[in-house]
Amino acid sequence: MRSIELFAGAGGLALGVSQAGFEHDAVVERDRDACGTIRANNDRGVIAWPLLETDARAVRYADYGEGVDLLAGGPPCQPFSIGGKHKGHDDSRNMFPEAIRAIRELRPKAILFENVKGLLRQSFAKYFEYILLQITYPEVVHKPDEEWGSHLSRLERHHTKGGRGGLSYRVVFRLLNAADYGVPQRRERVIIVGFRSDLKRDWSFPGPTHSEAALLRDKWVTGEYWDRHSVATSERPTAPARVLGKLARAGAGPPLEPWSTVRDALAGLPEPETHGEAESFLNHRLVPGARSYPGHTGSPLDEPSKTLKAGDHGVPGGENMMSFADGRVRYYTVRESARIQTFPDDYAFFGSWTESMRQLGNAVPVRLGRVIAESIRAGLRAA
Repeated sequence: MRSIELFAGAGGLALGVSQAGFEHDAVVERDRDACGTIRANNDRGVIAWPLLETDARAVRYADYGEGVDLLAGGPPCQPFSIGGKHKGHDDSRNMFPEAIRAIRELRPKAILFENVKGLLRQSFAKYFEYILLQITYPEVVHKPDEEWGSHLSRLERHHTKGGRGGLSYRVVFRLLNAADYGVPQRRERVIIVGFRSDLKRDWSFPGPTHSEAALLRDKWVTGEYWDRHSVATSERPTAPARVLGKLARAGAGPPLEPWSTVRDALAGLPEPETHGEAESFLNHRLVPGARSYPGHTGSPLDEPSKTLKAGDHGVPGGENMMSFADGRVRYYTVRESARIQTFPDDYAFFGSWTESMRQLGNAVPVRLGRVIAESIRAGLRAA
């Protein structure tokens, strides 16, 4: 099946979509270092993507003809990020209008967009409705000099009278936690999926495969977690009282796999050194200088990582470092962060540590992208 990826960044979502069985006609990204990462992996034969190093506003979608099965991407999220400047629709980095143009011109069978949790904040509620209606009716085009609120009103009128005629999509969205799908990271993201209305597809988001309750049971009831990592009984921590309460409230629940932890993600990686990379492991070099202070703490080894972040002016060390039981902290290496984002070990990152960590902080976890894309592919193949 054919796909086109917009705002690809370092390629997390694109890789997940590829793993799900789609073949990219084009992968669009304008950031020089992110393109360097994609190009480096193309050169090494890890991927084989037609890279367009350009602004999405310059892409001619007519060049790709008809028959694209999936349009995917993560329109730049800074306008809506809790860690950003919160400008929303007034931010020049808001690329949703370009995503809508791509839908209108490509007429893909399905769309998959990812964005930050901040998009659902109350202050952006009206604009989020606007985004969803534009995706639903991409041919109800924004007019020159038209205020977005006026365009929203036109879309609402079109919708309430039945939205008949022209290109349209059946759109759903959900806030997903990547940890619930086997990613060793608490990372909540808004996922928007749409199927072209004429296909009349019956689809819903795939259910979680992993749970916190299962992890708690493995750690504090059966001990299987510690056994798996060969942690001696004398070195195992005592279950906090709040954990026992959580287990009692969770009940039996469905038979899900346990959440993956930082320790799970880093299994098999040697301790990094400050000089040189570990043999056989790309981008695995220690960056010194990590320190902890109130509000700036790392991720515990035996829990899913905190959300990796890109930061507006570099990397916020609190989210991009790990903490140990004895109080020590250190920064994640690029390879460790890549594992937490579920990139394969042969996927290289281009640029300095700070730049590579920025790419990783902006990426969609590969595993989450694959799970959603596999479900979409199954929906497209359904009779």
